[in-house]
Amino acid sequence: MSQLNPDRLFPLEENTRQVARELYQTVKDLPIISPHGHTDPRWFAENEAFPDPAQLFITPDHYVFRMLCSQGLALESLGIPRADGGWTETDGRKIWRIFAENYHLFRATPSRMWLDHAFEEVFGWTERLNAQTADAAYDHIADCLAKPEFRPRALFERFKIEAIATTEGALDDLKWHRQIRESGWTGKVITAYRPDAVVDPEFDGFAGNVEALGELTGEDTSTWEGYLQAHRIRRAYFKDFGATSSDHGHPTARTENLSAADAAALFAKALKGSCTPEEADAFRGHMLTEMARMSLEDGLVLQIHSGSFRNHSAPTMGIFSRDKGFDIPTRTEYVQALKPLLDAVGMEPDLTIILFTLDETTCARELAPLAGVYPALKLGPAWWFYDSPEGMRRFRETTTETAGFYNTVGFNDDTRAFCSIPARHDVARRVDCAYLATLVATGRLAADEAYEVAQDLSYRLAKQAYRL
Repeated sequence: MSQLNPDRLFPLEENTRQVARELYQTVKDLPIISPHGHTDPRWFAENEAFPDPAQLFITPDHYVFRMLCSQGLALESLGIPRADGGWTETDGRKIWRIFAENYHLFRATPSRMWLDHAFEEVFGWTERLNAQTADAAYDHIADCLAKPEFRPRALFERFKIEAIATTEGALDDLKWHRQIRESGWTGKVITAYRPDAVVDPEFDGFAGNVEALGELTGEDTSTWEGYLQAHRIRRAYFKDFGATSSDHGHPTARTENLSAADAAALFAKALKGSCTPEEADAFRGHMLTEMARMSLEDGLVLQIHSGSFRNHSAPTMGIFSRDKGFDIPTRTEYVQALKPLLDAVGMEPDLTIILFTLDETTCARELAPLAGVYPALKLGPAWWFYDSPEGMRRFRETTTETAGFYNTVGFNDDTRAFCSIPARHDVARRVDCAYLATLVATGRLAADEAYEVAQDLSYRLAKQAYRL
């Protein structure tokens, strides 16, 4: 029996639901533009079979293992590798059984919807996952993964992905992207420039990272001028592998526009490791403005993902390293924080700065008014903890009246979980169609305009904003 209700996420009132159904039919099969995410380019370069269901669905997906961790399950038991190389479970079937026995924990979460969609639409598994069905589901999915049509490139094409962007650090050699390009495969897998490790003085090994940046570029990165030029060189290198954007994950949205002398002095302190937390934040903020100026030169879209307290659990960080599900949203201020950047470049119509937030309270009060007037600003979709049906609906409700649809950038999935990509886009398309149907039913949008907006939100806006 299917676990997917065909009318999921549509309005309850029948006439409005019918409008949502009709809108959805026009967008459900559109190609996927995935302009920002964290899938592994190695998958597409080597095109080898995914090892087993656990390594496909559990160990790479912090949405999944953080929920299991919250119920006291050890990350080692889920196959999460330890930084010290200590024991962690490697038997995929054992990991899968733990997952299946605890699948009820995901009831009513977006993860449950994504997983059920992937099991059914990608692998043809329609039974509910639980302790009793665990082994049968594992065997069924494992059998599928052994077939050529479930290799990464085949799934890429089956998912109708027109373009997908991975995200690599500034020091990455992009060898997997080179291998993809040299293979002759026509799937569009591009990179994005993520320089956090060489712009954040509080990042582990910052000074060494900056030195490595100099070695890669042939620039003297002990000087402010050489450091900026090294960024320009690396951005050009990333552009050669298809990059159309840079991405910046800062704890706050602070920006600065310092004089060259003040910026150089702050940079010197950062290299010595003597920055105070306030000075480190100021340096990060100034580098956002520098990156925006570079974007005016080279055309890269500037993405700002701010407001996450990353790696909140010090013990987990010590044992497992970064990005293990302990990133927590924080209150984030934008109006004052972005003013230096906006004073410098906010009126530039050829610049695109995409803002993401983990503080929903700012959407109507700060972000929509900002994006609703500054030519350079666009709003990214509901992100991370809010890329959920209710989060997406709230995003539309709180931003559309002030910023409209066309100061937003459609949807991006921002995921490491490859098989969830079509599910995530399907959820976004359903939510948007439900919202548009409500506007039509309440006389706020003409039906013919709703069909056009549905196409824009599902496909055209992302393609246009990210210059794909």
